[in-house]
Amino acid sequence: MFFYDTFLMGAPADGQANPLAMFLPLILIFIVFYFFIIRPQKKKEDQRKKMIEAVKKGDRIVTIGGVHGTVTQVDETSVLAQVDSNTKLRIEKNAIATVIGKDKE
Repeated sequence: MFFYDTFLMGAPADGQANPLAMFLPLILIFIVFYFFIIRPQKKKEDQRKKMIEAVKKGDRIVTIGGVHGTVTQVDETSVLAQVDSNTKLRIEKNAIATVIGKDKE
């Protein structure tokens, strides 16, 4: 009964509230959010940044809009991608969704 009164109800028999019992649910919610939402998202974003920094000439890419192409030139913030035999597009690096790999041609 003492455990129930002290920790779960938040008020011991003398009528004063336990501060730990009041903030424990908030602390637990923050820990759950950190390990299940914030931390994995941060890892995914770090991997994406490394992938974008590693783009080089000859890599096949897919943009966030679904355009497939082969990188022909890499600049600081953009790439020039050949999407057809006579068509080249300048694409911002942030718009690259995935890097498929080297072109086999």
